[in-house]
Amino acid sequence: MSIVLITLGGTIAMGGVDRGRPGVVTRLSGADLTAAVPGLAELGVPLDVRDVQAVPSASLTYRQVLDVVDVAANAVAAGASGVVVSQGTDTLEESAFLADLVWPHAAPLVFTGAMRNPTLAGPDGPANLLAAIRVAAASEARGLGVLVVLDDEVHAARWVRKTHSTSTATFASPNTGPLGQVIEGEVRVLVRPQRRDPLPPVDRERLDATRVALYPVTLDDDGLLLSGVADTHHGLVVAGFGVGHVPAALAPRLGELAGRMPVLLTSRTGAGSVLRQTYGAVGSETDLQRRGLLNGGLLDPYKGRVLLRLLLAAGLDADALVVALARFR
Repeated sequence: MSIVLITLGGTIAMGGVDRGRPGVVTRLSGADLTAAVPGLAELGVPLDVRDVQAVPSASLTYRQVLDVVDVAANAVAAGASGVVVSQGTDTLEESAFLADLVWPHAAPLVFTGAMRNPTLAGPDGPANLLAAIRVAAASEARGLGVLVVLDDEVHAARWVRKTHSTSTATFASPNTGPLGQVIEGEVRVLVRPQRRDPLPPVDRERLDATRVALYPVTLDDDGLLLSGVADTHHGLVVAGFGVGHVPAALAPRLGELAGRMPVLLTSRTGAGSVLRQTYGAVGSETDLQRRGLLNGGLLDPYKGRVLLRLLLAAGLDADALVVALARFR
């Protein structure tokens, strides 16, 4: 049994400052990271450390994330029992979900990071890394898809959200709660959700050329920022109020856009579902669906954008797109 650790950048790997530049920027190698983890050697798990991308998560691209998934898949094919990816937390919920959409293996692929860098008192990186390696090595984690492990909690990539800008307890799954916990070094999986089949392999060139916009609706929104979006993008995700509402004045504009490209309706609240048939006023979820918007269900805006971009890059027609979205919402 062996675990592969793929290291990117992010807070977990920021170990110092560069002269003349404010803030922590120096990147620690995977060897540096593992050397700072108490109890790692006692696990008795062979660890293959690979430094792949030295990039803050805010600068990650879809292609880079998929390249990491390829490295992880090749490692599993070569005999690894599981894979851990360390990266920055800014986009971790999106990159983990992107990976989950295409991960075909039973072996765990576990994402982790840190909220406090190693120059601060009480850095959480070593504890998160140790917990992630424990989960990747645990038979209980097999078949759960891509997981996110921080603060001794095990979350499904499909549901996890970053909910606080600085707290070490920032990662949560508001709709479901965590799948499990790491307790006294033991991985306890408490819930085993249904695993959806992965999407087919992604054409990277087509993905690079596919653009999906995200539009958060706000009070007294006139939709002026949506002008021209159909000329520059192939799809749109709308983060609506509450259960999927927008100002009445915005509804016709969104309907017009839905006639030109897929428009996915989600909620900006961070938890809960877009409804389907409860409200009927202009700008309600029922009205917007009648105008051609696609119901995003429980998909949050960020994961909705990831999913829609992959589906559009796959070249799905309108009917196939509706069926595919229904699998994940």
